[in-house]
Amino acid sequence: MKKLVLAYSGGLDTSYCAKHLSKDKGFEVHAVSVNTGGFSSDEIKEIEEKAIQLGATSYTSIDAVQTFYDKVVKYLIFGNVLKNNTYPLSVSAERIVQAIEIVNHAKKVGAKYIAHGSTGAGNDQVRFDMIFQIIAPEIEIITPIRDNKLAREEEIAYLKENGVDYPWEKAKYSINRGLWGTSVGGEETLTSDKALPDSAYPSQLQEKNPTDITLTFEKGELVAVNGEKDTPVNNIEKVEALASKYAIGRDIHVGDTIIGTKGRVGFEAPASLIIIKAHHLLEKHTLTKWQQYQKEQQGNFYGMLLHEGSYLDAVMRNIETFLTDTQKTVSGDVYVGLYPFQFRLHGISSKHDLMTDAFGKYGEVNKGWSADDAKGFIKILSNSGKIYNHVNSSDD
Repeated sequence: MKKLVLAYSGGLDTSYCAKHLSKDKGFEVHAVSVNTGGFSSDEIKEIEEKAIQLGATSYTSIDAVQTFYDKVVKYLIFGNVLKNNTYPLSVSAERIVQAIEIVNHAKKVGAKYIAHGSTGAGNDQVRFDMIFQIIAPEIEIITPIRDNKLAREEEIAYLKENGVDYPWEKAKYSINRGLWGTSVGGEETLTSDKALPDSAYPSQLQEKNPTDITLTFEKGELVAVNGEKDTPVNNIEKVEALASKYAIGRDIHVGDTIIGTKGRVGFEAPASLIIIKAHHLLEKHTLTKWQQYQKEQQGNFYGMLLHEGSYLDAVMRNIETFLTDTQKTVSGDVYVGLYPFQFRLHGISSKHDLMTDAFGKYGEVNKGWSADDAKGFIKILSNSGKIYNHVNSSDD
């Protein structure tokens, strides 16, 4: 039989693919899911049972949470990456790691075919196909949903005809959980004017009394929460657990898809938003203005290429090297207040804080220069403006 690896989530589209490819197309289907955060052991077990029932020869769950942090999330923090100043790339960043893990598994088991359940209308088809083609151009990509333009009703009818009668009624809101945040889709996000209701978000307000937390960074990485040291992954999960009780991190992202259309997606990402903003505040104190300026350009560029599936382009490794180098002095504590539906950055403490009083205090006293020094500096600084106005004095 023809060996095929299927990127399998347990949802309707990939369930259709598992049954159709094994029963009708004669493939030996090896289902694979990649955990980049958000899956419990019980959920993984349920996904496995469904895959085998649908005709898969085998099922493999790949734990890639640490890989996701090491290869992607770390640099999203270093770069303070928020797509369109809003979205922390919660799901799009996951897809890259998932695609790499799946195609590497396909090579490992010697599969000549690889399949996924993407439609022809979204970003994921681009991310998956690009990764697959770059890493393993010899493997043929098969996409039944996209190729046959299948509607949900057609998929459900096919599965029922073949003895698969799971409750496929479409949930009012689609939820996709991961280490770096949760996406939320619904009828409201298909419009331009409607907001998601509070009930659509997975975390509801549980805590109304404000509390303060301390985030400790070493060279840009989150190494402790409230003085308790742990791995960055565990610390992200701790911040998520604390902040989600306050219903923090809700928003709707409006962006340009890879295929040229506009799209909206809701998300809940308390940990990523708090960590990025806290990290950014620490950088404001510990980096020079030109470091911050260049980081903003490179961080935005990195996020755009990642979002659009170009993670394997060599320039991404160049940017990662740059971002890592900028983190040499980004160490210290950031003090954050948690409140219902919001957080506030109170301040920082760092031995690298450039807001030192050794040279003076802004707006109050100067120690490193005299009044004459200041007047001479200002006079030279204004020369270009003087020259321009002199030459162009007759212009309107």
